[in-house]
Amino acid sequence: MLTPRQAALRLLITDFLSQRLESKLEKLPPDDPKRADLQRDFAPAAWLEDAARRAAQIQVVTHSLKPIHPEAKGTNLYCPPDALAPVPVVGSHCLTDDFAGDVVGNAAALDVYKFLKQEHEGQTLLALAVSGDVDWAQALSDDPAQAQAWMSAFASLATPHGNPTSHTLAKQLYWPVGDDLHDDAGYHLLAPLYASSLAHRLYQTLQDDRFSDEAKAAREARKADLVSERPVRDYPNLAVQQLGGTKPQNISQLNSERRGQNSLLASLPPMWRSVELKPLWGTESMFPRYKSRPAVKENLGALLAFLKTDPKRNVDTRDRRAAYVDNLIDDFLQFTAEVRTLEPGWSCNNKCRLPAEQAYWLDPEGAAQADAELGRPPPTDTHERICEAYANWLNAQLRDPLPMGDPEFEAWRKAMQEHILAEEREGLHAD
Repeated sequence: MLTPRQAALRLLITDFLSQRLESKLEKLPPDDPKRADLQRDFAPAAWLEDAARRAAQIQVVTHSLKPIHPEAKGTNLYCPPDALAPVPVVGSHCLTDDFAGDVVGNAAALDVYKFLKQEHEGQTLLALAVSGDVDWAQALSDDPAQAQAWMSAFASLATPHGNPTSHTLAKQLYWPVGDDLHDDAGYHLLAPLYASSLAHRLYQTLQDDRFSDEAKAAREARKADLVSERPVRDYPNLAVQQLGGTKPQNISQLNSERRGQNSLLASLPPMWRSVELKPLWGTESMFPRYKSRPAVKENLGALLAFLKTDPKRNVDTRDRRAAYVDNLIDDFLQFTAEVRTLEPGWSCNNKCRLPAEQAYWLDPEGAAQADAELGRPPPTDTHERICEAYANWLNAQLRDPLPMGDPEFEAWRKAMQEHILAEEREGLHAD
């Protein structure tokens, strides 16, 4: 006689198998001879025996190797959050008990995991198998030996298969643990794995914040200047890494549920905003403010000193000159990024006397809003005019005592254009 708890666990088994059997039978005509085979295969004893055998083909993990490289073969780990040491950074240890375990291995055996994912009294059947729950064993079979064999097979899903191994296609890195960086013994060789459970929680959070009905209602409330109990969360510069191509199930179960999409938050250095950063008012050009930057002064002086030596016209000279110019342009784009952190609209103030293209370049949102209010079409040549203005400015800085003309102007213009286009492709400097 089964206890109420044992009966409830056995009911989970029969309900699961009945549902799967029914979904397959409804696709067959009533007289199809395969119906009898399916009914035999989904009898509890037969299916559990087959599931226990196929359990060895899959593994439940929280940290997997396949996302590192789909052809990599090595150790995957199952490390629940409560088994990880707490550290003051975001990681898998931050997940709660309802974290999602992942499955790697033969995709044809994923139904075994779906069976073991079922819950009773807040615990999955897999967790009951790992803990050796006696009621779960009794629910599996009236034969204690048979029940123990099946439960051991199911519990093996949460343990690594074989000895820990890495692979030539896996990532490895040396991590310093000693004070002497020249001592080869002062390093640990690490083989990082993909935190699949953490990635899935991130995916679920982003999906909810971006596409849920509640999030949409909150955004509509913000647009209408209404109060909403739900905060609006935005994720700028979000990237998506596709894993598994057209067969995301070959990577893992959770990857398949995400259709291979793995979100990558913007990993950008913080933008330093000095307390001295002010709008460019009372000046007819942005270049005096730009030239006052220490790095610009240093690189401009070094470039001028180098060119005064009348170096030979060879590859080394061109490379060295290009390096100085690249540094100047990089600092110009950094200067641009810093000014753009100001409150949009500062260029619309009567104190601003910048040329239109410079105002549009440094305050794109404010200038665009002003154009929209006045019904003016936005300019389409801001980049070109900024490149020309920069080339003219640099020529002017070098013209005394050096001869600077059209060839130099074209070289500086082209270099600036290449840098702007490169950053535009990264979404950093669009009109």
